[in-house]
Amino acid sequence: MRWWQHLRQWGQAIQQLARARVSSLKGFGALFLVGVSLSVAISACSGGNGSNSATQNPAASPVAANKQDVELTLVSFAVTKAAHDAIVPKFVEQWKQEHNQNVTFKTSYGGSGSQTRAVIDGLEADIVHLALALDTSRIEKAGLIEPGWEKEVPDNGIVSKSVAALVTRPDNPKGIKTWADLAKDGVSLITADPKTSGIARWNFLTLWNSAIKTGASEEQALDFVSKVYGNVPILTKDAREATDVFFKQGQGDALINYENEILLAQQRGGENVAYIIPDVNISIDNPIAVVDKNVDKHGSREVAEAFVKYLFTPEAQQEFAKVGFRPVDETVAQTKENTDKYPKVQNLGSVKDFGGWNAVQAKFFEDGAVFDQIQAKINR
Repeated sequence: MRWWQHLRQWGQAIQQLARARVSSLKGFGALFLVGVSLSVAISACSGGNGSNSATQNPAASPVAANKQDVELTLVSFAVTKAAHDAIVPKFVEQWKQEHNQNVTFKTSYGGSGSQTRAVIDGLEADIVHLALALDTSRIEKAGLIEPGWEKEVPDNGIVSKSVAALVTRPDNPKGIKTWADLAKDGVSLITADPKTSGIARWNFLTLWNSAIKTGASEEQALDFVSKVYGNVPILTKDAREATDVFFKQGQGDALINYENEILLAQQRGGENVAYIIPDVNISIDNPIAVVDKNVDKHGSREVAEAFVKYLFTPEAQQEFAKVGFRPVDETVAQTKENTDKYPKVQNLGSVKDFGGWNAVQAKFFEDGAVFDQIQAKINR
Protein backbone atom coordinates (compact mmCIF):
# COMPACT_ATOMS: atom_id res chain seq x y z
CA MET A 1 0.00 0.00 0.00
CA ARG A 2 1.33 3.46 -0.92
CA TRP A 3 2.19 5.90 1.86
CA TRP A 4 -0.47 8.49 1.03
CA GLN A 5 -3.17 5.80 1.27
CA HIS A 6 -1.93 4.95 4.76
CA LEU A 7 -1.96 8.67 5.58
CA ARG A 8 -5.54 9.11 4.40
CA GLN A 9 -6.80 6.11 6.37
CA TRP A 10 -5.07 7.15 9.56
CA GLY A 11 -6.23 10.75 9.08
CA GLN A 12 -9.83 9.55 8.89
CA ALA A 13 -9.34 7.61 12.11
CA ILE A 14 -7.97 10.71 13.84
CA GLN A 15 -10.93 12.79 12.70
CA GLN A 16 -13.35 10.26 14.12
CA LEU A 17 -11.58 10.26 17.45
CA ALA A 18 -11.36 14.03 17.45
CA ARG A 19 -15.14 14.29 17.18
CA ALA A 20 -15.45 12.25 20.34
CA ARG A 21 -14.99 13.89 23.68
CA VAL A 22 -11.61 13.03 25.07
CA SER A 23 -12.74 13.22 28.65
CA SER A 24 -10.58 10.57 30.23
CA LEU A 25 -6.97 9.49 30.39
CA LYS A 26 -7.92 6.35 28.49
CA GLY A 27 -9.29 8.38 25.61
CA PHE A 28 -6.23 10.56 25.51
CA GLY A 29 -3.99 7.50 25.51
CA ALA A 30 -5.86 6.06 22.55
CA LEU A 31 -5.43 9.29 20.58
CA PHE A 32 -1.75 9.38 21.47
CA LEU A 33 -1.21 5.80 20.28
CA VAL A 34 -2.93 6.56 16.98
CA GLY A 35 -0.59 9.50 16.47
CA VAL A 36 2.45 7.39 17.18
CA SER A 37 1.21 4.67 14.81
CA LEU A 38 0.69 7.29 12.11
CA SER A 39 4.27 8.46 12.43
CA VAL A 40 5.58 4.89 12.24
CA ALA A 41 3.40 4.10 9.22
CA ILE A 42 4.55 7.16 7.32
CA SER A 43 8.18 6.44 8.18
CA ALA A 44 7.92 2.82 7.12
CA CYS A 45 5.95 3.38 3.93
CA SER A 46 7.84 6.40 2.60
CA GLY A 47 11.32 6.32 1.21
CA GLY A 48 11.61 7.69 -2.31
CA ASN A 49 10.17 5.74 -5.27
CA GLY A 50 8.88 3.01 -2.95
CA SER A 51 12.39 1.66 -2.25
CA ASN A 52 13.42 -0.09 0.95
CA SER A 53 15.92 1.84 3.06
CA ALA A 54 18.18 -1.22 3.33
CA THR A 55 18.44 -1.27 -0.46
CA GLN A 56 19.57 2.34 -0.48
CA ASN A 57 22.21 1.57 2.14
CA PRO A 58 24.23 -1.48 1.04
CA ALA A 59 26.01 -1.62 4.36
CA ALA A 60 22.67 -2.33 6.02
CA SER A 61 21.70 -5.11 3.60
CA PRO A 62 21.84 -8.65 5.06
CA VAL A 63 23.11 -9.85 1.68
CA ALA A 64 26.01 -7.43 1.65
CA ALA A 65 26.93 -7.86 5.31
CA ASN A 66 29.18 -10.76 6.32
CA LYS A 67 27.34 -13.46 8.21
CA GLN A 68 28.86 -14.75 11.38
CA ASP A 69 31.71 -17.17 10.68
CA VAL A 70 30.98 -20.87 11.15
CA GLU A 71 33.37 -23.59 12.30
CA LEU A 72 32.63 -27.24 11.49
CA THR A 73 34.28 -30.22 13.13
CA LEU A 74 34.68 -33.15 10.76
CA VAL A 75 35.57 -36.49 12.32
CA SER A 76 36.51 -39.23 9.87
CA PHE A 77 38.38 -42.50 9.50
CA ALA A 78 42.04 -42.32 8.66
CA VAL A 79 42.20 -42.98 4.94
CA THR A 80 39.74 -40.25 3.91
CA LYS A 81 42.14 -37.44 4.81
CA ALA A 82 43.56 -36.96 1.31
CA ALA A 83 40.08 -36.70 -0.19
CA HIS A 84 38.80 -34.22 2.38
CA ASP A 85 41.97 -32.15 2.12
CA ALA A 86 41.04 -31.56 -1.54
CA ILE A 87 37.27 -31.24 -1.09
CA VAL A 88 37.02 -28.93 1.92
CA PRO A 89 38.68 -25.89 0.28
CA LYS A 90 36.37 -26.21 -2.73
CA PHE A 91 33.31 -26.22 -0.51
CA VAL A 92 34.58 -23.31 1.59
CA GLU A 93 35.15 -21.21 -1.54
CA GLN A 94 31.75 -22.07 -3.01
CA TRP A 95 29.93 -21.34 0.24
CA LYS A 96 31.70 -18.00 0.57
CA GLN A 97 30.67 -17.01 -2.95
CA GLU A 98 27.06 -18.09 -2.55
CA HIS A 99 26.41 -17.05 1.06
CA ASN A 100 29.10 -14.49 1.88
CA GLN A 101 30.02 -16.49 4.97
CA ASN A 102 33.37 -17.82 6.10
CA VAL A 103 33.50 -21.51 7.04
CA THR A 104 36.48 -23.11 8.74
CA PHE A 105 37.01 -26.79 9.46
CA LYS A 106 38.55 -28.64 12.37
CA THR A 107 39.33 -32.21 11.38
CA SER A 108 40.16 -35.42 13.20
CA TYR A 109 41.29 -38.65 11.54
CA GLY A 110 41.85 -42.08 13.03
CA GLY A 111 40.51 -45.61 13.25
CA SER A 112 36.76 -45.64 12.72
CA GLY A 113 36.03 -47.48 15.95
CA SER A 114 38.25 -45.14 17.95
CA GLN A 115 36.68 -42.09 16.32
CA THR A 116 33.21 -43.38 17.13
CA ARG A 117 34.06 -43.80 20.79
CA ALA A 118 35.60 -40.33 20.88
CA VAL A 119 32.42 -38.73 19.54
CA ILE A 120 30.24 -40.66 21.98
CA ASP A 121 32.59 -39.67 24.80
CA GLY A 122 32.40 -35.96 24.00
CA LEU A 123 34.31 -35.04 20.83
CA GLU A 124 31.80 -32.53 19.44
CA ALA A 125 31.77 -33.55 15.80
CA ASP A 126 29.35 -31.75 13.51
CA ILE A 127 29.86 -34.37 10.78
CA VAL A 128 31.06 -37.97 10.95
CA HIS A 129 32.39 -39.89 7.95
CA LEU A 130 33.07 -43.39 9.18
CA ALA A 131 34.19 -46.72 7.78
CA LEU A 132 30.96 -48.58 8.37
CA ALA A 133 27.32 -47.89 9.15
CA LEU A 134 27.61 -49.77 12.45
CA ASP A 135 29.76 -46.98 13.85
CA THR A 136 27.29 -44.32 12.75
CA SER A 137 24.47 -46.35 14.32
CA ARG A 138 26.35 -46.42 17.62
CA ILE A 139 26.45 -42.63 17.65
CA GLU A 140 22.74 -42.66 16.86
CA LYS A 141 22.05 -45.01 19.79
CA ALA A 142 24.01 -42.63 22.03
CA GLY A 143 21.38 -39.99 21.22
CA LEU A 144 23.61 -37.74 19.11
CA ILE A 145 22.20 -38.54 15.66
CA GLU A 146 18.50 -38.65 14.90
CA PRO A 147 17.08 -41.88 13.41
CA GLY A 148 16.68 -41.83 9.64
CA TRP A 149 20.01 -40.09 8.99
CA GLU A 150 20.72 -42.40 6.05
CA LYS A 151 17.58 -41.19 4.27
CA GLU A 152 18.60 -37.52 4.35
CA VAL A 153 21.10 -37.83 1.49
CA PRO A 154 21.57 -40.03 -1.61
CA ASP A 155 22.66 -43.68 -1.57
CA ASN A 156 21.51 -44.30 2.01
CA GLY A 157 24.27 -42.04 3.26
CA ILE A 158 27.08 -44.00 1.56
CA VAL A 159 29.39 -41.26 0.29
CA SER A 160 32.53 -43.27 -0.45
CA LYS A 161 33.17 -46.90 -1.27
CA SER A 162 35.97 -49.26 -2.10
CA VAL A 163 36.84 -52.94 -2.30
CA ALA A 164 39.51 -55.02 -0.61
CA ALA A 165 42.93 -55.19 -2.23
CA LEU A 166 45.63 -57.78 -1.77
CA VAL A 167 49.10 -56.26 -1.92
CA THR A 168 52.30 -58.26 -2.36
CA ARG A 169 56.00 -57.56 -2.49
CA PRO A 170 57.53 -56.75 -5.91
CA ASP A 171 57.62 -59.85 -8.14
CA ASN A 172 55.35 -61.58 -5.57
CA PRO A 173 57.98 -64.03 -4.28
CA LYS A 174 55.41 -65.98 -2.23
CA GLY A 175 53.11 -66.43 -5.24
CA ILE A 176 50.10 -64.88 -3.51
CA LYS A 177 47.16 -64.57 -5.92
CA THR A 178 43.97 -65.24 -3.98
CA TRP A 179 42.59 -64.86 -0.46
CA ALA A 180 43.14 -68.58 0.03
CA ASP A 181 46.90 -68.11 -0.34
CA LEU A 182 46.96 -66.05 2.85
CA ALA A 183 46.31 -69.17 4.92
CA LYS A 184 49.44 -70.95 3.66
CA ASP A 185 52.32 -71.72 5.98
CA GLY A 186 55.18 -69.23 5.75
CA VAL A 187 53.02 -66.34 4.55
CA SER A 188 53.05 -63.20 6.72
CA LEU A 189 50.04 -60.86 6.44
CA ILE A 190 49.68 -57.27 7.66
CA THR A 191 46.22 -55.98 8.55
CA ALA A 192 44.59 -53.78 11.18
CA ASP A 193 42.76 -54.81 14.36
CA PRO A 194 38.98 -55.22 13.94
CA LYS A 195 38.55 -54.10 17.54
CA THR A 196 39.80 -50.59 16.74
CA SER A 197 39.51 -50.23 12.97
CA GLY A 198 36.39 -50.24 10.85
CA ILE A 199 38.48 -51.05 7.82
CA ALA A 200 39.83 -54.11 9.60
CA ARG A 201 36.28 -55.36 10.12
CA TRP A 202 35.74 -55.06 6.40
CA ASN A 203 39.00 -57.00 5.90
CA PHE A 204 37.79 -59.77 8.19
CA LEU A 205 34.41 -59.89 6.46
CA THR A 206 36.16 -60.01 3.08
CA LEU A 207 38.03 -63.14 4.13
CA TRP A 208 34.92 -64.76 5.56
CA ASN A 209 32.93 -63.80 2.46
CA SER A 210 35.59 -65.29 0.19
CA ALA A 211 35.28 -68.64 1.93
CA ILE A 212 31.47 -68.71 2.00
CA LYS A 213 31.15 -67.54 -1.62
CA THR A 214 33.44 -70.33 -2.81
CA GLY A 215 31.38 -73.03 -1.12
CA ALA A 216 32.85 -73.32 2.38
CA SER A 217 30.68 -74.21 5.36
CA GLU A 218 30.61 -72.03 8.47
CA GLU A 219 33.06 -74.41 10.14
CA GLN A 220 35.40 -74.38 7.14
CA ALA A 221 35.21 -70.57 6.95
CA LEU A 222 36.15 -70.35 10.63
CA ASP A 223 39.11 -72.67 10.09
CA PHE A 224 40.29 -70.67 7.05
CA VAL A 225 40.03 -67.25 8.71
CA SER A 226 41.76 -68.59 11.84
CA LYS A 227 44.71 -69.74 9.73
CA VAL A 228 44.94 -66.34 8.04
CA TYR A 229 45.01 -64.44 11.34
CA GLY A 230 47.54 -66.92 12.63
CA ASN A 231 49.82 -65.51 9.91
CA VAL A 232 49.42 -61.90 11.14
CA PRO A 233 52.48 -60.84 13.19
CA ILE A 234 51.00 -57.48 14.25
CA LEU A 235 47.51 -56.02 14.29
CA THR A 236 47.80 -52.27 13.75
CA LYS A 237 45.28 -49.80 15.17
CA ASP A 238 44.08 -48.58 11.77
CA ALA A 239 44.53 -49.02 8.03
CA ARG A 240 46.97 -46.15 7.65
CA GLU A 241 49.31 -47.70 10.22
CA ALA A 242 49.00 -51.08 8.50
CA THR A 243 50.08 -49.49 5.23
CA ASP A 244 53.05 -47.81 6.93
CA VAL A 245 54.13 -51.07 8.59
CA PHE A 246 54.07 -52.86 5.25
CA PHE A 247 55.66 -50.20 3.05
CA LYS A 248 57.85 -48.15 5.38
CA GLN A 249 58.91 -50.82 7.86
CA GLY A 250 59.04 -53.62 5.31
CA GLN A 251 57.10 -56.13 7.39
CA GLY A 252 54.94 -58.84 5.88
CA ASP A 253 54.62 -60.67 2.59
CA ALA A 254 51.14 -59.33 1.94
CA LEU A 255 48.86 -56.53 3.02
CA ILE A 256 45.09 -56.53 2.94
CA ASN A 257 43.63 -53.08 2.82
CA TYR A 258 41.25 -50.76 1.00
CA GLU A 259 41.88 -50.45 -2.70
CA ASN A 260 41.82 -46.67 -2.22
CA GLU A 261 44.57 -46.78 0.40
CA ILE A 262 46.77 -48.80 -1.92
CA LEU A 263 46.18 -46.47 -4.84
CA LEU A 264 46.98 -43.48 -2.66
CA ALA A 265 50.18 -45.09 -1.40
CA GLN A 266 51.12 -45.80 -4.99
CA GLN A 267 50.52 -42.18 -5.98
CA ARG A 268 52.57 -40.84 -3.10
CA GLY A 269 55.37 -43.33 -3.52
CA GLY A 270 55.79 -42.54 -7.18
CA GLU A 271 56.25 -46.20 -8.09
CA ASN A 272 54.04 -49.13 -8.97
CA VAL A 273 52.67 -51.26 -6.16
CA ALA A 274 52.01 -54.91 -6.80
CA TYR A 275 48.39 -55.59 -5.87
CA ILE A 276 45.45 -57.73 -6.87
CA ILE A 277 41.71 -57.07 -6.72
CA PRO A 278 40.38 -60.62 -6.28
CA ASP A 279 37.22 -61.48 -8.22
CA VAL A 280 35.52 -62.60 -5.00
CA ASN A 281 35.27 -59.40 -3.00
CA ILE A 282 32.99 -57.22 -0.92
CA SER A 283 31.66 -53.68 -1.38
CA ILE A 284 33.19 -51.55 1.37
CA ASP A 285 30.64 -48.80 1.99
CA ASN A 286 31.41 -45.70 4.09
CA PRO A 287 28.55 -43.51 5.42
CA ILE A 288 28.39 -39.80 6.17
CA ALA A 289 26.06 -38.19 8.71
CA VAL A 290 25.35 -34.90 10.45
CA VAL A 291 25.58 -35.15 14.25
CA ASP A 292 22.24 -33.55 15.06
CA LYS A 293 22.77 -32.79 18.73
CA ASN A 294 26.07 -31.04 18.09
CA VAL A 295 25.06 -28.98 15.05
CA ASP A 296 22.02 -27.72 16.95
CA LYS A 297 24.24 -26.82 19.88
CA HIS A 298 26.76 -25.07 17.63
CA GLY A 299 24.21 -23.41 15.35
CA SER A 300 25.94 -25.01 12.36
CA ARG A 301 23.21 -27.23 10.92
CA GLU A 302 22.69 -25.33 7.66
CA VAL A 303 26.36 -25.40 6.71
CA ALA A 304 26.92 -28.95 7.94
CA GLU A 305 24.02 -30.29 5.90
CA ALA A 306 25.20 -28.35 2.87
CA PHE A 307 28.69 -29.85 3.16
CA VAL A 308 27.33 -33.38 3.41
CA LYS A 309 25.22 -32.84 0.30
CA TYR A 310 28.20 -31.30 -1.48
CA LEU A 311 30.15 -34.53 -0.97
CA PHE A 312 27.72 -36.29 -3.32
CA THR A 313 28.23 -33.82 -6.17
CA PRO A 314 30.24 -34.89 -9.23
CA GLU A 315 32.94 -32.38 -8.33
CA ALA A 316 33.46 -33.88 -4.87
CA GLN A 317 33.08 -37.45 -6.08
CA GLN A 318 35.83 -36.90 -8.61
CA GLU A 319 38.13 -35.86 -5.77
CA PHE A 320 37.30 -39.13 -3.99
CA ALA A 321 38.06 -40.96 -7.23
CA LYS A 322 41.43 -39.24 -7.60
CA VAL A 323 42.65 -40.69 -4.27
CA GLY A 324 41.37 -44.20 -4.82
CA PHE A 325 37.71 -44.35 -3.77
CA ARG A 326 35.21 -45.81 -6.22
CA PRO A 327 32.70 -43.04 -7.00
CA VAL A 328 29.12 -43.45 -5.80
CA ASP A 329 28.01 -41.01 -8.50
CA GLU A 330 27.41 -43.07 -11.65
CA THR A 331 28.25 -40.23 -14.03
CA VAL A 332 31.67 -39.99 -12.42
CA ALA A 333 32.09 -43.76 -12.16
CA GLN A 334 31.39 -44.28 -15.86
CA THR A 335 34.04 -41.91 -17.19
CA LYS A 336 36.79 -43.69 -19.12
CA GLU A 337 39.38 -42.52 -16.61
CA ASN A 338 37.56 -44.22 -13.77
CA THR A 339 36.46 -47.38 -15.57
CA ASP A 340 40.12 -47.93 -16.48
CA LYS A 341 41.25 -47.22 -12.94
CA TYR A 342 38.65 -49.34 -11.17
CA PRO A 343 38.18 -52.80 -12.71
CA LYS A 344 34.78 -54.39 -12.28
CA VAL A 345 34.58 -57.08 -9.59
CA GLN A 346 32.77 -60.18 -10.83
CA ASN A 347 31.55 -61.59 -7.52
CA LEU A 348 30.91 -58.60 -5.28
CA GLY A 349 29.31 -59.32 -1.93
CA SER A 350 27.65 -56.96 0.52
CA VAL A 351 27.29 -56.70 4.26
CA LYS A 352 23.58 -57.24 3.63
CA ASP A 353 24.44 -60.80 2.58
CA PHE A 354 25.32 -61.43 6.24
CA GLY A 355 22.29 -59.75 7.77
CA GLY A 356 23.64 -56.20 8.05
CA TRP A 357 26.14 -54.71 10.43
CA ASN A 358 24.24 -55.38 13.65
CA ALA A 359 24.22 -59.09 12.88
CA VAL A 360 27.85 -59.05 11.73
CA GLN A 361 28.96 -57.21 14.84
CA ALA A 362 27.16 -59.61 17.16
CA LYS A 363 28.48 -62.69 15.40
CA PHE A 364 32.08 -61.68 14.82
CA PHE A 365 33.25 -58.70 16.86
CA GLU A 366 31.46 -58.45 20.20
CA ASP A 367 33.48 -59.50 23.22
CA GLY A 368 33.71 -63.27 23.18
CA ALA A 369 32.47 -63.55 19.59
CA VAL A 370 34.23 -65.22 16.64
CA PHE A 371 37.20 -62.85 16.36
CA ASP A 372 38.01 -63.11 20.08
CA GLN A 373 37.72 -66.88 19.82
CA ILE A 374 40.18 -66.86 16.93
CA GLN A 375 42.62 -64.67 18.85
CA ALA A 376 42.40 -66.88 21.92
CA LYS A 377 43.11 -69.91 19.78
CA ILE A 378 46.10 -68.24 18.13
CA ASN A 379 47.59 -67.08 21.45
CA ARG A 380 47.50 -70.46 23.19
